[in-house]
Amino acid sequence: MEAVAGKPWPEDDDLVVRERLRRRRSVVLVVDVSGSMKGERLRTAAATVGALAGELSRDALGVVAFWSDAAVLVPLGAPVEPLAVVDLLLRVPTQGLTNVSFALETAGRLLAGVPPRDARVLLLSDCVHNAGPDPRIAAARLPRLDVLLDTSGEQDVDLGRDLAQVGRGRVRLVRDHTDVARALTAVFGD
Repeated sequence: MEAVAGKPWPEDDDLVVRERLRRRRSVVLVVDVSGSMKGERLRTAAATVGALAGELSRDALGVVAFWSDAAVLVPLGAPVEPLAVVDLLLRVPTQGLTNVSFALETAGRLLAGVPPRDARVLLLSDCVHNAGPDPRIAAARLPRLDVLLDTSGEQDVDLGRDLAQVGRGRVRLVRDHTDVARALTAVFGD
């Protein structure tokens, strides 16, 4: 304003325009499909996958489904069609125990080479970890871990909070698929 205050007509050099540049994020969604995630819980997972795949269309998205094992459903940065990813997730049988640690390690491998400021993991689980080593160790190695904790049945809220804390992220409680949009807004609001 000082540069143009004394001039009747501003010159080109007097105008400064600020343009916000959006960095491309790399997000790995880690979805619990263990035996406890049947019925409404699987619908919540599907709603989360669909919402993220649509919302993060300009970002790199990866999807990992896990139980006592883990499967990469969508490699990080691969083209994502939201309905196709939801369909793929719904075809994975809910089975086995819950090895959160292995799932987080898998997500970490997908994010290898991504600058930490642009990388994050979003865990959707009841956090009833009953297989494998303590997942807090794997969570602490991630650039950022946010947790959507399914509270519609058995859950371990304390572990979910611990994982988000050591992963420098947030935890949001979701009861069913209708809570997903609000939770995702809170998690990605920054």
